[in-house]
Amino acid sequence: MNFSILVDMNLSPDWIPVLTAAGHNAVHWSAVGDIHALDPELMEWARNNNHLLLTHDLDFGTLLAQTHASKPSVVIIRADDPSAATVGNQVLDAICQHATDLAAGALVIVDTRRSRVRILPI
Repeated sequence: MNFSILVDMNLSPDWIPVLTAAGHNAVHWSAVGDIHALDPELMEWARNNNHLLLTHDLDFGTLLAQTHASKPSVVIIRADDPSAATVGNQVLDAICQHATDLAAGALVIVDTRRSRVRILPI
């Protein structure tokens, strides 16, 4: 399953070719929004444009819990080095493994050893 993915400002645009090579439609926030925008604005954009959100920011999990939102799905990278070169394969594997949940609404946390999923709303 292929997704439209919004890559957060806290991740490098280097994620875009990695995601598109895997068949996803990916865009970096700097290409579609204000680079100084707050997290709720990114979430709203992702929800309104049917994108899942790829980030290294734990605040998105908190926002999902506080708002009881069922969309957008969020993938959080939990690694000291969140670069595509370091954890790209783990992230792509997690997106594939949890594709059905992500399509329905989920929070997926990916680290260097495993991934975990929480179904939305939380």
